[in-house]
Formats: sequence, C-alpha cells, structure tokens
Amino acid sequence: MLCGNGFPPSLVQMESKGSDEVEKLKTKFLSVWHNVKYSWALKSKTSFSRNSPVLLLGKCYHFKVEDDDSVSEACYEASDEDFVMGDVEAFRSDFASRVWLTYREEFPPLPGSALTSDCGWGCMLRAGQMMLAQALILHFLGRDWTWSEATTLQPLDTETFTTTAAKRLVASLEASLQGSPQPSDQGSQPPPQARATGSAEEADAHLKEMYHRTLVSWFGDNPMAQLGLHRLIRLGLTMGKQAGDWYGPAVVAHILKKAVEEAMDPGLAGITAYVSQDCTVYSADVVDCHGAPGAGQASGSTSDAPPLPQNDQPGSAPTSPDNRAVVILIPVRLGGEKTNPEYFDFAKSILSLDYCIGIIGGKPKQACYFVGFQDDSLIYMDPHYCQSFVDVSSGDFPLQSYHCPSPKKMPFSKMDPSCTIGFYSRSAQDYERIQQELSKVLQPSVKEKYPAFTFVQGHGRDYDLSAGLTPEKREWPFLRDPRRTVTTAGDFVLL
Repeated sequence: MLCGNGFPPSLVQMESKGSDEVEKLKTKFLSVWHNVKYSWALKSKTSFSRNSPVLLLGKCYHFKVEDDDSVSEACYEASDEDFVMGDVEAFRSDFASRVWLTYREEFPPLPGSALTSDCGWGCMLRAGQMMLAQALILHFLGRDWTWSEATTLQPLDTETFTTTAAKRLVASLEASLQGSPQPSDQGSQPPPQARATGSAEEADAHLKEMYHRTLVSWFGDNPMAQLGLHRLIRLGLTMGKQAGDWYGPAVVAHILKKAVEEAMDPGLAGITAYVSQDCTVYSADVVDCHGAPGAGQASGSTSDAPPLPQNDQPGSAPTSPDNRAVVILIPVRLGGEKTNPEYFDFAKSILSLDYCIGIIGGKPKQACYFVGFQDDSLIYMDPHYCQSFVDVSSGDFPLQSYHCPSPKKMPFSKMDPSCTIGFYSRSAQDYERIQQELSKVLQPSVKEKYPAFTFVQGHGRDYDLSAGLTPEKREWPFLRDPRRTVTTAGDFVLL
C-alpha cells in the first residue's frame, strides 16, 4: 500500500522522523551558538556610580556611604565584596527577587512546530513574561516583597556557563545517536529548605513562598502553563505568527492580554489586562476592565500548580470578583529610527513610579526588560541566556534559574524607540490616581511636541476606531491592512 505521494508508509515515516531529528539537532546547535554569541554580556561586571541614586521600579537606592571620602571614585563595580555599602544589599535583594525568564531548551515541542527551544528568537516573549510576572508580584505579594534566597544567588560566569552549555550539547547529541534519554542537570539544584510553620511570621513566610512558587509555575515551559511560552505561541498562531518568528513589543502586549483573559486558573480570576489603542488609553475601557470578570476564568484550573486564593494577598484586603486588578499595557514609539533624547526624562519618570511594571523593548532585534535606571543608563534584565528545561509541575522544582543575580546597564541612546510600557492598577479608584499622576508626567515640555501617550475619557468604541476593519483587524489592530498605504517602523504600523 502506498501513501498519497506514491511512497510506502514506512519510508514516509522514516523521512519524517529523520527530518524531526535534523530539526532537533539544529535547535541544539543554535542553543550553544547563542550562548556563546550573547556571553559577552557576562564577561564584565556592571558598573554603578556611587554618587547617583539608582531607581528600580519605583524604589530609590543610594550606594554612597556618608562621611566616606574613599567612595567618591567614578564608578562602583557590583562585586560580592562591594555589596555591603549603603543600600547596595537592599538593591541586590530587590533586583534578584524579580522573576527572570530566559531562553530554555529541551521543553515539549511548541504548537505548530518541532521546536523545543526558543533560543535566538523568543526574547521579546520572555521580556513580556517578565513584565507580566512583575504585575503578578504586585498583585499577590506587594512591591516590598523580596525572595529570602535572593542574595544567595551566585553571579553568572561566562566560562562556566558556556562550558556547561557545550557539555550539554555533546551529551544530548550522544543521547540522540544512541536513542537514550537525554541527561538533565536539573537534579543538581538543591531542594528548597524545609520551613517550620510554628509562628505567625513563619506561616506568613510559607504562604508568600507558596505564592512565589505558584506564580513562577504559571510561566513554565509546558502546554499546561497558564502564561507559558506554549500558550503565548498558540495565541500568536491566531494572528499568523509562528514559533521562530520575531515578536515585537506591541504584538506581545496583545498576546499577553489574551493570555491573561483566557487563563483558567482560579488564582488569576482577580486580574485582567488592557492594551491601549494608538497610544491612547481610554479611561472608561479601563474602568470597565476593573469591574467585569473575564471569560473563562470562572472555570476550573488546568494548571498542575496549586491554585492561589483569589486576590487573598498577604498584607492587604481581598478584592471582590467585580473589582478586578488591571495590567495596563501601552505600546509606544519614542522617536523615529532612533529614540528621541527628549523622551529620556519621560522614561525615567515612568520607571520611578511604584505601580510601573517596567518597559519591554531593547536594542533593534534584541529584546530586554527595562526595570530601572541610573543617570543616563537603563537597568535591564536580559533573556538571552539558554537554560535547561525545568518541570514546574513538580512541587519542589528549583527556583534559582528564575532569578537573576546580575543587573545589566545600557545607555538610553541605544534603546530602540519601539517599546511597550506597563502599569498595574489594583482598582478603579487606584486607576484614577494613576491617571492623574501620569497626566502630569505626560505634560509636553517646551522641546517636546507630543506626549508618548495620552488619556482620553470615554470608550474607544465612541471614537469609531475600528470602523471598516475586518473582525481579525479589530482583534489584532497592529496587523497591516493591504487596502491602505502604510509606512512601517519597527513593530509599529504608521498610517
């Protein structure tokens, strides 16, 4: 019996299997190549000025020690020996407590492809995940929360990192040729320490650790993870994006919105997302989001992780299902081909707000997650490290690889103008305060002609923005309309 193409079924299956093996080998080689390619970022320590404050997602840190003339040198290198001055230890703990999501390899194949790694193309999706994770930290744990083990993380080392990656490649290739299971270094991570629950403080710490672990599990690299890469790729398929494609910051904003809206875990029922239209935030739409439960979230959980109590946060009053928190995502363009220097102060003002969840953007075709600044340099978290797959369905999966001990800096001048800004609004009342404060920040200066984005009262539909568009265009407003003449710049379509 022959298949429709005239070849025996066994031969077709062998060719298909061989093609899959080739794709897997390509993925493994690319993983190591990108590890080496991006390892330059690990070679040097990040320097911080001792005479200038450091802003990290609304918190201010000073590294200079009073009455110490010996620290007046030009820069401060973030070495372990120096992490004892001023607020340095507090900054280190705060930064390392943010959830770090990077390239991974050897996870289950992504929807619509044979890819088992996002190395080399998934950085914007990872940056978006990190920004959303920060919103969930604010939602469940609050801005003052820090991970108890944050300061125990070891700095990333280039030689060790690339050598380990190379060893993994050799081992995986040998396993592929022999048909044996691939070894994993996941077991080398020490299990989390047992915690007693005898006192109220210990019980509270244990509860927060449960929130922390469950939150990270939502971003796991498996098809069941509520906000994981597999779920984001599946949503991207509905707009013609494939695994392996480049995802820009505006596209990712809309994908994140859909992922939050469609999440089935009861723990995520108290939060939703809103994406601005044409750099305009329509206040009535945001207020509606605060009061309207999203579709699908009242159903049972499909996650293997234990569900979180709905909006039952440590240290804050629970909110009712008809008063949901909103993640506000605002895709903007801060200039033409390059970022306009007039927007530098604006970006600093945004990152100085405690309800800001950061900015996703980066250099051209190299995404990162901006979380702060010092002087004229942005502080960011870099997703360009390929790490091993971690099975988050295990109750005691290691958390170390989801936290970064090494902050990076980049001059504002190198920032790509295409980016998405994020904010977290706990309630409609909270949104009113946010709108008032941001309206002041957005006031154009003498040099600036236009604000980065604006607030408008009413609903977006009142302005008939989607008139004449197909349902697909209304769902994904950043897609090109072939009937119209457009000029593209980065991730944006300029009509």
